[in-house]
Formats: sequence, C-alpha cells, structure tokens
Amino acid sequence: MFDDKYKFTCVERFLEYVKYDTKSDDEAECFPTTAKQKILSQRLADDLKAMGLADAHMDENGYVMATLPSNTTKDVPAIGFIAHVDTSPAVSGENVIAMIHKNYQGGDIVLPKDGQVIKAADNPDLENMKGYDIITSDGSTLLGADNKCGVAEIVDAVNYFLSHPEVKHGPVKICFTPDEEVGRGTEKFDVKKFGAKYAYTIDGQTRGEIEIETFSADAMVFKFTGRNIHPGYAKDKMINSIKIASRFIESLPKDRLSPETTEKREGYVHCVSFNGNEEETTLKFIIRDFETPKLKEFESFLQKLAEDTVAQFPGARLDVKVIEQYRNMYEVLRDHPQVSDYAMEAMKQLNINPIQHPIRGGTDGARLSFMGLPTPNIFAGEHAFHSRTEWVSIQDMEMAVRVIVTLAQIWEQKS
Repeated sequence: MFDDKYKFTCVERFLEYVKYDTKSDDEAECFPTTAKQKILSQRLADDLKAMGLADAHMDENGYVMATLPSNTTKDVPAIGFIAHVDTSPAVSGENVIAMIHKNYQGGDIVLPKDGQVIKAADNPDLENMKGYDIITSDGSTLLGADNKCGVAEIVDAVNYFLSHPEVKHGPVKICFTPDEEVGRGTEKFDVKKFGAKYAYTIDGQTRGEIEIETFSADAMVFKFTGRNIHPGYAKDKMINSIKIASRFIESLPKDRLSPETTEKREGYVHCVSFNGNEEETTLKFIIRDFETPKLKEFESFLQKLAEDTVAQFPGARLDVKVIEQYRNMYEVLRDHPQVSDYAMEAMKQLNINPIQHPIRGGTDGARLSFMGLPTPNIFAGEHAFHSRTEWVSIQDMEMAVRVIVTLAQIWEQKS
C-alpha cells in the first residue's frame, strides 16, 4: 500500500533536470556523443549518493549506476529501473523554460513563444487530463520530458523507499544512460556490472502503458559514386551522383512503405539522411517491421531499386551496407511473462487500466533484452516527444512513482 501522505519530489527534481542541456548528436563518433550529458549524469550520481546509495557513481562512458540494497529476508531477484538523460537532437534543449498550467480544463494549450500551440485534436490524451496540472516548455525549446521525467520518477521512487524502510523490496538497481535518442544508449552498457536479472525502462507515454513489443530495426547506407568534371567541360563526361540518388528516391513507392503511409503493424522504409556532391552521395535509411524476416524483404527491394537506378547511369557505382540495429523485444520477453505480468498487477493495484500495444519504434529495452536483460517499457507520462509542444502531467509523473514502488513490492511478495 502506497503512503498517500507522501510528499512527492519528482516534479521538483524534473524542473531542475530540464535546465541541463543534454542533447545527443547523431553525427558524432565519440561516446557519449556530447560531453554535456555527463554534467547532468554526474549530478544524478551525486544526488543518489547523497540520498544514501553508497555505490552510486558515473563511469567513464557516462552511465550512472546505483543499488538500493534489499531490506527483506527473501531471495528476491535484483530488479532494474532505467531511464535516459539525453534529449533528441531534432530540437534545441538549451535554456529550457518550464511552465506549469494548473487545473487544465480542456482545449488547446497556447505557449507564449513562436506561436506554438499544443492542440487537443493532436493530443487525444489531453481529454483525460482535465483538472490535472500540465508541464510544458515556453515553446522556444523542447521540454525534456523524454526522458528526464523518467529519471526524476526513478529518483523519487528511491526517495520513497529510503523514507519508508517498512516497505519490503529486493535489490533495486538504478541506471541512467546517455545517447538513447541516437540509438546508442546500450552501446557500452555492462549487463553483468549492472547486476539486475530483469529491468524496466521508464520511458513510455500514456498512463497504464506496458510495452513488450517493438519494431525490429536495421539501417541501410547507400553510396552512389559518379564522376565529377569541371562543369564547363562536363558534356558527356560528368556523372552527377546527386542526380542518381535523387532518381532513386523518386522511384520509391508513393502510396506504401513509408512512415507517412503506414500504421499499426505495418513496417516501413525511411530515408533519414541525404548528403553529397557530384562525385559521391550517401543516403541513410532505417528499415522497420514487427516481423524480423520482413526486414530482409525490404532490404532486397531497396537494393534492387538502387541497382536498377545506377544501371541508368553507365559508369556510376553503388555500394550498400546493412547495419543491424535492434530486434523485437517480444522475441525475448515472451519467455519471461512474469516481467510484464507483475507490471500489469502493479497497475491494477493502483486502479490503472493496463494498456499493451506494440511500439512503432524501439527502446533501450529492445537491445537490453537481447543482451540478456529482459526489459519491457512502462509509462513515464511524456507526450509529443521531440517537439516544442512536448508535455507531461504532474499527476502522471506521481503515478509513475507509485507504479515503480508497487512493482518492486510485488517482486518481493512473489519471491
């Protein structure tokens, strides 16, 4: 039973954490991709140590790890809670000015900067937020709810346990990761060092979400090589690689296979980068589907399309590289049903209707599951990710804290 008189700290912490610019960089080769992520990570390690988690630390790669020791005589498996500190490189996260819209009564939320409006029509979850308090940015930046609200919720759950020693739980492992937004959050994650048997990422949207299925994902890199000649002397000699790449893009299907034409369980191919000059042009694609074998079908289709395009430009060359990114975590989690079952039980105990649906995307949990750490994703309350209209409700953040605490209790009770 959660102490209803508990004074939550997650909002206060969140409003502090969003002041740190932690944008990651999808073009950087170093790790973490931006040094500024480590500034917040060190703050978090210091906060956890000051709270009493003696082993709290940030390692050389920017991972923060800490342990809340077990306070029960039962043999309970160590359970991890994970969130990421970085924000999307798509929108600025510098000098965030957070605003609280108290007692929301419905309709659009007009932000003071740059004509930004959180439209109710585009945010159906707002319908359930009447009477709640909504946190946004001022519209000039993203908010950072993805995933700093998850970070704040986990720290608050630790605070709850420390202030309620009578609440029984097994070993609780905490980790805050860098670079999730650029797909590298688990690149240097040491599962053995972390020490959890099962874990949960706190990085979902709607109250009640338990996500156990993601896309499987690959990337493809197409390099078109032409021949550059001074344009004044180029007749019958120049082969412009930009034109080759453009023709390839133009040959893609207009009514299917792209993110803007697919939904639900449909997969897609998506060009995310186009860079080049006359001599060489490189295109980067992401390939997504819930059924892993379909990735190969999409890749073969794109390869054939690119080869047919290059054949129209005698003398041009094509190089293609396929990069495995992550796989549908359900392929692992289906063998560990208790992990999601206990999360659903925790929500039911808190009178939350559990919501299970596949994610049209991926999480750190997908990679971690295949690294030997079964890790579904549960809600943090964040909405409108990667945008200047990002928002989260205070009440959902506090409920996420309750879920984390209750979930740890259930693992103790079931052991």
